[in-house]
Order: sequence, then C-alpha cells, then structure tokens
Amino acid sequence: MTIEHQGQFPVVTISFNLAPNASLSQAVAAVERVQNRLRMPASVQASFQGTVEAYKAIGSNEALLILAALVAVYIVLGILYESFIHPITILSTLPSAGVGALLALMLFRQDLGIVAIIGIILLIGIVKKNGIMIVDFALEAERTRGLTSSEAIYEASLLRFRPIMMTTLAALFAGFPLAFGSGIGSELRRPLGIAMVGGLLLSQVLTLYTTPVIYIFFDKLGRRRGSAKSSSLTVDAVGQL
Repeated sequence: MTIEHQGQFPVVTISFNLAPNASLSQAVAAVERVQNRLRMPASVQASFQGTVEAYKAIGSNEALLILAALVAVYIVLGILYESFIHPITILSTLPSAGVGALLALMLFRQDLGIVAIIGIILLIGIVKKNGIMIVDFALEAERTRGLTSSEAIYEASLLRFRPIMMTTLAALFAGFPLAFGSGIGSELRRPLGIAMVGGLLLSQVLTLYTTPVIYIFFDKLGRRRGSAKSSSLTVDAVGQL
C-alpha cells in the first residue's frame, strides 16, 4: 500500500525486542550473523537505527567514555583545590554509586545499554557533590581556623549533613518517575531511572562514612610525605654547610 523512503532509497524497517536475560550486544551479533548468512546483493544495504545505532556508534568505548569523564573531573577538582590528593578523596564516592547502579539494573533485569550508561555518567556529577561539600568545608576550616584534619572533617560532616540529604533526596525523587513510570517510551527511560535510584541509595549510605575516613587518611599521608621531604632538605643543607 505504501513505500517508505529513507533519503532517496526505498526502505523496509524490521524491529525486534530483546529476549529475557539477553543483552543488546548479543542481539546485534545475532542480527549480523543472519545478515551474513543471507548474502544479500550489493544493491541491498542494511543498517541499524535508533538505540542500536547509538550503541554501534559508541561501540566498545563505554569504559573510555567513563574514564574520560573521571579524568576531566579530577583535573577540574585539582585546579580548584590546588592539590593532587583531595580530588581522589572526592572521587572515592563514585565506586559505590557505580556498584549501586549495576546492582539495581541486575535486580530489575535491565540491560547495561546506552541509556543506563548515561545514567551512570550522570551519577558522577550528582554523587561527587557530597564529597565536594564536605571536603571544601573541611579545608576551609583547616586553613582559616587551624583545626586538625579530624576536627575539620567531623565538623564538616555534621554541618553539611542536611544539605547533602536535601540534594540527594531531590535527585532521588526525580529518578523514581523514570524508574517506575509507565506509558509511551517508559521502557527507554526505565534503565536511566533505575541506575540513578540504585546508585544514589548505595552511595548515600556509604559515602557519609567513607569520605571522612579517606580524607583523614590522605591528609596524614600528605603530611607524612611533606615532613619526610623537609627532613631530607635539612640534612642536605647541613651536609653542604
């Protein structure tokens, strides 16, 4: 009855759904195997569209994409705090968010597709603000009031607890409609919401305890290295005299 076109060529669209416990990469490989067995003439060109096209465009670069985001965040935080150590303290909040997102996707039997990866990258920006709010206050207390690292991070954790909970709950409640909503296109948004909710829940529980511990550890490590450098310089100066 009708002939669809894409560009100047007639086109036929074949859609498919994923079987239970099947990933998008397995489906793409199966379709390509069938395409190779058909041995279609050169005048027939096959290509993927939609979500599969985005997956093929990214290919196996998901890990590099996440790594590039982490490197960019580290560089910005290093410039902000003029330190190589404190950005690591802030980035230590991210593994728990990634693990929470993956566990939530496995629990609800969702694939780690393009939308879920976007959710994990989104978590990098949402979760690291917990560490930024605590570390920024602790550093300011150490520099202006001369507090020790333990005293500063303890006071920062108490005073920043309420804004951390407010911002996390706001993002969490924003993810619930995406994770459990229904309607047209809900299956596309669901992995994004599930990754957000799972990552925020686990990271919020863990980072309130781990961030102060890691901050104190790296602060003592930095002071130890600084004292070792100063002692070596003193010995060299005495030897020259």
